[in-house]
Amino acid sequence: MRYVKLIVLDVDGTLTDGTILYGDDGVQAKAFHVADGLGIVMAQAVGLRVAVISGRTSRAVENRMAELKVKDLVQKCGDKASAMRVLMSKYELQSNEVAYVGDDINDLPAFEVAGVKIAVANAAETLKAKADWVTPRSGGAGAVRDAIEEILRRQGRLEEAESAFLEQARVNDGTVKQ
Repeated sequence: MRYVKLIVLDVDGTLTDGTILYGDDGVQAKAFHVADGLGIVMAQAVGLRVAVISGRTSRAVENRMAELKVKDLVQKCGDKASAMRVLMSKYELQSNEVAYVGDDINDLPAFEVAGVKIAVANAAETLKAKADWVTPRSGGAGAVRDAIEEILRRQGRLEEAESAFLEQARVNDGTVKQ
């Protein structure tokens, strides 16, 4: 975790609890945990890149990632390993500089590419068995925040990230999205 420069996140079951809601109009809705958003903003505040890869397509995910200023969003992705390689090439990173956070067996190909493999607490046992670290909280309940804080802690940058977030909030009069 010490060398991580890019944190790649799954969506359903990782950034959310896996529930997918459909309104009568067919519009999809998802719930995101605010602690995860704050973690993403903290990571970016100290120069870590955050990317999202999802097997599904959702306007809710697009909106949330835009709000958090996550620039790399790959949706309707059938080959997460290939998407990981594209991101690594884009930023000229080696596998030990990339962490992947996921929850289910469709994340196994991304695990094969990532140097740091993180599973959320309620992940499939198959994924947890291959993980370098398992979050204390479940997907959609702050697990992404746990993963980001653990990476920052092992890099000795957690306090720096917290201070950078608080400074952004102060400069922006508390309007930093989380």
